[in-house]
Amino acid sequence: MSKAHVIGLGKSGVAAARLLKREGWEVELSDRNTSETLLEQQQKLAAEQITVKLGQSLELNGANLPQLIVVSPGVPWDIPVLVEARQLGIETIGEMELAWRNLQSLPWVGITGTNGKTTTTALIAAIFQAAELNAPACGNIGYAACEVALSQGAGSREQGAGEAGGAFDHSSLLTPHSSLLTPHSSLDWVIAEVSSYQIESSVSLAPRIGVWTTFTPDHLSRHKTLENYYNIKAKLLRQSELQVFNGDDAYLSQLGLSAWPDAYWTSVRGKDFLISEKGFYIEDGWVVEKLTATSAPEPIVKVSSLRMVGEHNQQNLLMAVATARLAGINRDAIALAVREFPGVAHRLEHICTWEGIDFINDSKATNYDAAEVGLASVNSPAILIAGGEAKAGDDTAWLAQIQTKAAAVLLIGSAAPAFAKRLREVGYHTYHIVETMERAIPKSAELAKQYQAPVVLLSPACASFDQYPNFEVRGDRFRHLCLAWAGGWKPARVELPELENSSQESIVQSR
Repeated sequence: MSKAHVIGLGKSGVAAARLLKREGWEVELSDRNTSETLLEQQQKLAAEQITVKLGQSLELNGANLPQLIVVSPGVPWDIPVLVEARQLGIETIGEMELAWRNLQSLPWVGITGTNGKTTTTALIAAIFQAAELNAPACGNIGYAACEVALSQGAGSREQGAGEAGGAFDHSSLLTPHSSLLTPHSSLDWVIAEVSSYQIESSVSLAPRIGVWTTFTPDHLSRHKTLENYYNIKAKLLRQSELQVFNGDDAYLSQLGLSAWPDAYWTSVRGKDFLISEKGFYIEDGWVVEKLTATSAPEPIVKVSSLRMVGEHNQQNLLMAVATARLAGINRDAIALAVREFPGVAHRLEHICTWEGIDFINDSKATNYDAAEVGLASVNSPAILIAGGEAKAGDDTAWLAQIQTKAAAVLLIGSAAPAFAKRLREVGYHTYHIVETMERAIPKSAELAKQYQAPVVLLSPACASFDQYPNFEVRGDRFRHLCLAWAGGWKPARVELPELENSSQESIVQSR
């Protein structure tokens, strides 16, 4: 019996292990961590004859080497054991690749990009489902891709490869219809949000429609160079039969037709800004399609039907509509889905309104570019909550947006001192280091009253790992605290600690 080793006991890893077991592999799964939850999972999988080793990493020694290694998206592709595995000729792939090999008879939509891909994916899935297509969202959102493959009964591909991942549970981001994945249900499409990590570990993934939302520097600690990061993303689009690009993205539009001559481009700025002679654009408040150089423009859906704020969400709308039309979906289904689309948790999510002040959760803004977009999308002046575990990147445009729109900034997490220093360097002194979300919420309400700010916005520009397991938990904590505040819980006074090397300057002016 061929042996497969799966790294990572997350949702994707478990699904991959079960899929491999169903295909007749001897499956071993390892995870460096150990906890009560993982121990329970270990016992459950043991009953399915899947060996789970906790608190240890894969070692390639001895004669009983695996023929296949499945890697979680969170595991760097160039760690020594994986380099050694490839040198030994051991096939090493990702959970997404395994799912593709089991589901490649179906048409896929593959959505990637630095920012915007989750909202675009969720909206695409909602439109397909409004058209009565069985099209679950999976990958970096919703189901693990191998969970979708497991729902299809025994796979038809030949035994030979498999894999696993450790994706977070994003099922709360899905529209209600997409939670209806049932065993042996007949699928029409697979709608996959695909991160750079998942593309990197996929060999043959080739969607019917590929969508590229945005491209800005991110994950460079893993991908090393911008060129390498770009080439990983581009791989998915090059292997896609049809391609949809955000023509308003500065980096992608600069490459334009010279790099992507056959793509469908989009623009919120109108037909005159369309990069090619075919694509989708906004004109007179409508999303308009032009499928060929010679075809007449056709209005598809009113932009005002979308409840989500911000120009970037109009870009997401254009890409979702383009995908739906290329898949042959009619205007009525598109209009219905867009009108009913509630938005996505942690992406400019409206939590509550307290005494005329909107509290908005943009916890997914884990880099400067996403945080800049978040702040640009809300009414001003805003009270901004930012900070966490800082990422590399250019903060210039984000700082400029703060100077334009933020009445005050509350800084949390390990990045707070460095962010305070950067704010001082650009001449912005209206900030407080509050360290925690628990201190940030009451202080933000106090400042919003003081400056008559209509919005309190959590848009961290940082990863969450210094204080939270992931951005979802951070956003959930923000939601809980906001609802508690709006419901009547209020401390008598917000006491801020005396911190060395930090500034808690009094707010001296409105910005």
